[in-house]
Amino acid sequence: MHYKRATFATQLPVEYLYTSSHSWLARADQRATADGVWRVGYTKFALRMLGDLVDVQFEAQHGAEVQTGDIVGTIEGFKAISDIYCVGTGRFAGANPALNRSLTQVVENPYEIGWLYEFCGSSDPRAVDVDGYRELLDATIDRILEKQQGTSS
Repeated sequence: MHYKRATFATQLPVEYLYTSSHSWLARADQRATADGVWRVGYTKFALRMLGDLVDVQFEAQHGAEVQTGDIVGTIEGFKAISDIYCVGTGRFAGANPALNRSLTQVVENPYEIGWLYEFCGSSDPRAVDVDGYRELLDATIDRILEKQQGTSS
């Protein structure tokens, strides 16, 4: 689904779930049960806020129990350093091994090969579908624009 607001535009996969921290979740295996494997990454909006990526590190160990909101790693961009939060409950299944070679695919193809980590379990029940995420983006971008207009007056 195409999304555009102000100067920001992106394509949002309709079959994914999204969180208020601008992460996406997708089934790593379409045959998965409710407690299946989930692949997680950052949306284009989150990546834009971080700027050019410098480093990604994961603290969580493969097989470690995780809960929604647990910090599993950090991501560093030129504009910001951010914790990477778990967006579900279960077991940490590991980081994307391709991140050791290059961070380019995180920015260039975040919804496919640029995923960050996987976990086995259930997704955050507060995660929303693409329509819910569009509403969140609208509200977030509107707040940014209001703040910019307030400082330029």
